[in-house]
Amino acid sequence: MTEPPRKQGEPIQPTVEALLEEAPKTAADFAALDAAEGMAVEPITQWALFRARFTRHRLAMVAAGVLFVLVVLAIFAPLVPGLKDPVQPLIDENGRALNLLSPRGDFWFGTDQLGQDMLARVVYGGRTSLQVAGLTGLMVASIGTFIGSIAGYYGGWVDNMLMRFTDLILSLPLLPVAIVAAAWLRDTFEGREALSLAILLGSLLWGTLARIVRAEFLSLREKEFVEAAKAAGAKDRRIIFRHILPNAISPIIVNATLVIGVAIILEAALSFLGFGVRPPTPAWGQMAAEGGRLAVGGSGAWWMVVFPSAALIITVLSVNFLGDGLRDALDPTQTIERK
Repeated sequence: MTEPPRKQGEPIQPTVEALLEEAPKTAADFAALDAAEGMAVEPITQWALFRARFTRHRLAMVAAGVLFVLVVLAIFAPLVPGLKDPVQPLIDENGRALNLLSPRGDFWFGTDQLGQDMLARVVYGGRTSLQVAGLTGLMVASIGTFIGSIAGYYGGWVDNMLMRFTDLILSLPLLPVAIVAAAWLRDTFEGREALSLAILLGSLLWGTLARIVRAEFLSLREKEFVEAAKAAGAKDRRIIFRHILPNAISPIIVNATLVIGVAIILEAALSFLGFGVRPPTPAWGQMAAEGGRLAVGGSGAWWMVVFPSAALIITVLSVNFLGDGLRDALDPTQTIERK
């Protein structure tokens, strides 16, 4: 179909007056236009975008649920109904210790060589491991972020000095240094071995995060918003912690989460080798070591190795899956389809 011939003197394009006459003028006009054309779109906030990305990661959601249950059990262990004292030997009505009982009715995880309930010791052992892991993650995030941000923002001799110190920390053989330092700190922090292990591991594991934060700051300090903040007279401290750091928070959160998994493994290794938490305070690595010695000795107490080791593996896997989910959710290159 051809267009009708244009009358003489009629403008080729609509005039400004005609466009203004046809344009919507009120909120009702705009709402009707959006509804008619299917253009009504709700704005997506950063939090909503993060939540949508994270909930798509099923393993991360399951891991978050598992970790939530473990943390709640560890914190409120004394209030859990039916949970026995983890250091009190169990004795029957004849005064005999119920030692090395296999898993059964009242003892879901069995008992150890001293007659202590293994279920209670596994739950309370999570307190030690999660406390060490949480404090270590906090220390690593604090030290690594501070050193990396200062080095990346100022550069020059400050960057060179801080990065050489970071290289020194990264060059240390982790396990031998941890064993020697843990043996010394056990006497200094007697009765507070979890705190001493957290300080030790936090002092050894921040180097990688410091390098990551430095690289982010080297890139971000050249951006236009930083130049605008400097032109507005903002001080260095405000620029670092108010303008640049929020834009580098994603790798910090992800790395700190993954460090928690490493800290749990190292705490278990030190306890397994006898340089961690002293008995009778339960710790997963220490319990697995005791069970391993008994199993090698021919007692057949497999449950003393399996249950603390399973708790350790489940926790570390959950932390790693949670870190993967956070990495994907905080990645700005990730997209989500809008329905």
